[in-house]
Parts: sequence; structure tokens; C-alpha cells
Amino acid sequence: MIIRSFLFNTAFWLWIFILGMTGLPFCIVHRPFAFTVSRIWARGTLWLLRMLCGITHEVRGMEYIPKSPSLIASKHQSAWDTVIFWTLLKQPSYVLKRELIFFPVFGWYLIMLKSISIDRKSGASAMKRMLREAHARMEENADIIIFPEGTRIAPGTNGTYHPGVAALYQHLNLPVTPVALNSGLFWGKNAFRKKPGRITIEFLPPIPPGMKSREFLPLLKERIETASAALLNGSAAD
Repeated sequence: MIIRSFLFNTAFWLWIFILGMTGLPFCIVHRPFAFTVSRIWARGTLWLLRMLCGITHEVRGMEYIPKSPSLIASKHQSAWDTVIFWTLLKQPSYVLKRELIFFPVFGWYLIMLKSISIDRKSGASAMKRMLREAHARMEENADIIIFPEGTRIAPGTNGTYHPGVAALYQHLNLPVTPVALNSGLFWGKNAFRKKPGRITIEFLPPIPPGMKSREFLPLLKERIETASAALLNGSAAD
């Protein structure tokens, strides 16, 4: 497992650098090409995981994958969660911490992809900027993806659901599609080792717009956490 993990970790960063630098001139000339590069990167990463680490995945609830611009609120346990949506959605736009855009190559693409970067130290102004940028992405037919807990959380642990997702829900007036997963069992936060197995990601029935924030946030958490716990229990049974 250590050898396979080492090979994957090395290949993963080489893949980012080689593909990123190769596609960069094309993206500069035609910015939307960055979406094509990102999808190629995601599929290549999943292939590397399968071939080198024995990690596959299963998608459940595909009937709930949005057909039109939507807000997607996902459990976040692993870097895998930032990869998979590129293979399932036409034009995802992630809400992410601003520090990520300063990474060489990787960060350049986040900018070209018009990711919604948040400076957590800016307080209320960060919230206003997030809402403004999310509305602009919605007008461009993007799907807004937010991890309500704000960071990767270990499997079986419930983090705090921050008010940003409720603010987006109210501001955009869009249905919210909750997403549960168990990726942290196989690719943990900052974990060198990648454990073989099958990751399950599950799209849940959307929550329609119009609810009060004080009703929406507990409901969202209950749906995501209940479904994620069931996936963890199912994996343990397997």
C-alpha cells in the first residue's frame, strides 16, 4: 500500500503540472478551454486512483443531478471530492478558500475557471463578495458547489455547518442538492496512504427554495449527515 500510494502521489502532482502547463497556452487564448483541461485532469486522476491504488467509485441518486443551474451542498472528507464533480457536472464552480488560488499551476486554473474564492479573514465583506460572484456564475449557467463545513472532516465526524450555504440559498433562490459520500475512508485528509476500495457518492433529493434559514440549515445537515453515516455503515458491512 505504501509503494502504491507513493506512486500515486508522485503521478498525481506530475499530472497536474504536465497537463496544466501543456493546456495553459490554449487557455490563455481561449479561456473556456480551462473547463476541458479540468475534465481531462479529473478523469486522469480517477484513472490513476483505480490503476495504482485500487480505488474505484460508485454514483448513487443520479436522477437528482441537476439539469439546470443549481446549488450543490456536499459533505467534504477528501481531496477526491474536488475531483469527482468535474466528471458529473457540465460547469461546476467551487466555493473555496482564497489561499488555494496562490498555488502555482493549480491556482492559475482556479482563477480561469472563475472559482468563488473566499478570504475568511474579511468577515462580512467576504460574504458579500461570495454572494455577488455566485450570482454571476449562476447567470453563466454554472452549478455552485459549496462544502458547508468549510473544510475536510474525518469520516464519522460532524462539523459545524456555516451560514454561507444558507446565505447562498436565500440569495440565489435556487434548489439545493445535498450530497453525501464516504471518500475519507480511502483518501483521508492529508493522508499519505490511499486505501483500496469503492468510494460512494450519493446525490439526495433537492431542497426547494423558499425556506427560512433557521429551518433550512438544520434540514440540510440532517440529510447530509444521515446519508453519509449510512454510507460509512454500509462500507463497514462490506
